[in-house]
Amino acid sequence: MKPLDLAYVQEQLKTLAGWRLDAESVALRRDFRFADFNQAFAFMTRLALYAEKYDHHPEWFNVYNRVEVTLTSHDAGGVTQRDIDMARFADAAAHTTA
Repeated sequence: MKPLDLAYVQEQLKTLAGWRLDAESVALRRDFRFADFNQAFAFMTRLALYAEKYDHHPEWFNVYNRVEVTLTSHDAGGVTQRDIDMARFADAAAHTTA
């Protein structure tokens, strides 16, 4: 899989509220906040099941109700369609978890 053109990634970001492009690491990033740890953990569980199914795993950091997610395709050296798809899934999972 090849990395996406950065102009295309920027266009996709217009439809992904809260996501931003980290140009230095060529990755998508977003911080999610939930009511409590249980909701944050439920979100991470949903994302983990998706990641296993599609064999594409996010980088994340969790403290209590906050989950920071970073998406990049290391094997491709940048953002791929897998990252865009996972960002969309994460948004949907966060919406239904909160």
